[in-house]
Amino acid sequence: MPSRYREFDLSRVKTFAMDQRVSKVSLADLGRSAPPRGGVTEFIDSLPRQLAGNVLREIILAMQASRENGRAIIFATGAHTIKTGLGPIVIDLMERGYITHLAFNGAGVVHDLELARFGATSEDVAAELKEGRFGFAEEANAEINTLAKQAARSGKGYGETVGESLLTAPNARISIFANAYRLNIPATVHVALGTDVHTMRADADGAALGAASLRDFRILIESMRGLNRGGVLMNVGSAVVLPEVILKAMSVLRNAAELADFSSVNLDFIQPYRGSMQVVQRVGGIGGRGFALTGHNELMLPLIAWALAAAEGN
Repeated sequence: MPSRYREFDLSRVKTFAMDQRVSKVSLADLGRSAPPRGGVTEFIDSLPRQLAGNVLREIILAMQASRENGRAIIFATGAHTIKTGLGPIVIDLMERGYITHLAFNGAGVVHDLELARFGATSEDVAAELKEGRFGFAEEANAEINTLAKQAARSGKGYGETVGESLLTAPNARISIFANAYRLNIPATVHVALGTDVHTMRADADGAALGAASLRDFRILIESMRGLNRGGVLMNVGSAVVLPEVILKAMSVLRNAAELADFSSVNLDFIQPYRGSMQVVQRVGGIGGRGFALTGHNELMLPLIAWALAAAEGN
C-alpha cells in the first residue's frame, strides 16, 4: 500500500557535468605515504594541502619570513611548555633567531628556576595537597620572592632579573630565562597574584611582584611594536592570562603606535575561548592573519622547530 503522503518528484532535479563544478579537493591536495628514508621536510610536504596541513605550512613560512625581514617573533607560553620538557626546543629557536621575545605567566618562573637550580620540577599535587605540603618547598619559593623584590628595587624586569640570577645555576644550559638573558632576548613574566605557589608564603611581596610584572608588561608592548608589517605572534598553551595580556598590549599599540599586517597562532591541545578570540579573531579584525593550530605542545612545537631547522639544511 503506497504512502498517504505525497513525495517530491526527484526527476525534476537539474544536473550538470563534473567539469563545471568547483571542487575543494583535487589530486594535488592529497597526502602522500612516507618515503623509506624521509625526513621532516618530506613529512611536512607529504601532508594534505587542506585545513591544519595548510595552517602548519603557513606558520612555518610566516616565521621564516619574519626572521629574514627582521620582524618580531613573540613567543607567549604557559608553564606547561617547561613542564613537558620543551625548554631545549625553545632555547634552540631563540638561538636560531625564531624567537625575539618570550612572555610567561608566573608559573613559568617556578618551573624554570626549579629545573635550573635543582634539576626537577612539577610536584605531585594530589599527594602533597592531602598532606598539607603542596607548594611549600622552601628554597625555590624563597628565591623567587627575593628575586621579585630585587627586580622591583633595581628597576629591571622580573624575567630579566630571573634570567641573570640563573646564569650560574647548576643546570643553566636548560634554563629558558638564563639563555634568554645570555642572548639578550627579553623574557617577561605576567603575574596573576595568588596563582603561583610562592605567593602562599609570608615573604611574598605583592607590591614587588606587581611592580616587576607591570614593568614587564611595558617591555612586552615595546617588543610587540616589531610585529607590525610582518611579525609573528605565538600563544602556546596559555588559556587565559597571556591571551588577555596580549589583547591589552595590542590595544595600546593600536592607540599609541601602529599594529597591523602580522600573523598570529594559538597553539593548544584545545582551542579555549580567550586564545581563539584574542589571539586569532582579534588579530584578523585588525588586519592580520590569525591561525588556530590544535595539538599537544610537546608534539607540535618540536615539529615546527624541526621543520624550520631542516629548511636551513641543519
